[in-house]
Amino acid sequence: MWHLLTMSVLCIIFSAPIFAEGPSAKVSDLAWMTGHYKGSMGNGSLEENWARPDGSSIAALVRSTAAGKTDMIEIIVIEEEGDSLTLRLKQWNPGMQERDPGFQVMELIEIGNERVLFKNTGTVGLQQLGYSLDGDQFTISVKTTQGGIDIPLTRQMTH
Repeated sequence: MWHLLTMSVLCIIFSAPIFAEGPSAKVSDLAWMTGHYKGSMGNGSLEENWARPDGSSIAALVRSTAAGKTDMIEIIVIEEEGDSLTLRLKQWNPGMQERDPGFQVMELIEIGNERVLFKNTGTVGLQQLGYSLDGDQFTISVKTTQGGIDIPLTRQMTH
């Protein structure tokens, strides 16, 4: 009996990293994100251009404009790591001036039918970032320490 208990405890201890990984997923599960989306944000607009999944990654170029000028550029890359997905993002001000050093890294915590949610692995930046698609409406869900916001964008048929 003591041997069985010891083996059970050891199995739990050594399998703990497996339990800590996000849900199983491949970038091909995010093919629904592919496209060009645009919507109003504040006194300007936000555009997201998602490339098709390829080579174990999917990527987006994001541009925010206000008062007729670009005020932010962002690159997002989602890659397969282990059996799950990791999102990395970086933002720049005009002139490609870094907003923050390094990349924000997020791990997959939820994936479903045309929806996905990532959680920050660090202490700085967004707490959660999610995407969903309903018809032609692509919604970005952002959670920060100040609260949450949904940003609705519409699929654009041409660039």
